[in-house]
Amino acid sequence: MTIEHTTIANETPGAIARLSRESHADPVKADDRWESEQAKWDGYDGEVFGSPQTVGACVFMTQLDGHVVGLGSWDPRQGPEYGIVGHNFVLPEFRGMGSGCRQCDEILQRFESLDIRRAKVSTVDHPFFVPAQRMYAACGFGEVGRVPWDRDPGLARIEYEKELLAARKQKRGVS
Repeated sequence: MTIEHTTIANETPGAIARLSRESHADPVKADDRWESEQAKWDGYDGEVFGSPQTVGACVFMTQLDGHVVGLGSWDPRQGPEYGIVGHNFVLPEFRGMGSGCRQCDEILQRFESLDIRRAKVSTVDHPFFVPAQRMYAACGFGEVGRVPWDRDPGLARIEYEKELLAARKQKRGVS
């Protein structure tokens, strides 16, 4: 099995919104409050394909043996202090195979190539996102706080961080 992270250059508008819907189908079916997220996925898709040199340059599709199985994105604009891991999801039928961790590792490598010192990511304290919470912990992120989620104050947004340059300096033996 070959995993690749490819640019959006060969994708068509709507691909990200479609992947988002497929990836998040379970919570959307189970709970009406997730339906409002679909408009946000459409908007993000429009931003990515409408600005391929900026927003679109910070998105990759993960392919397994040539088939798109997920998506990773990041925002480096706060660098070099920190970068933000954005959308990071895998289609349901490909979960549990390490693709999410590989996507996260790819984003972290991109941050390190930009000399970004720290990575931040957040998820929601909801049963659907428990695998994501475990994945971020497995990728070395530590929880740094919980705040009410702006889209539903009844749920918490869990914030995580990971130091990057300190880990790189340790590998090189620099203090």
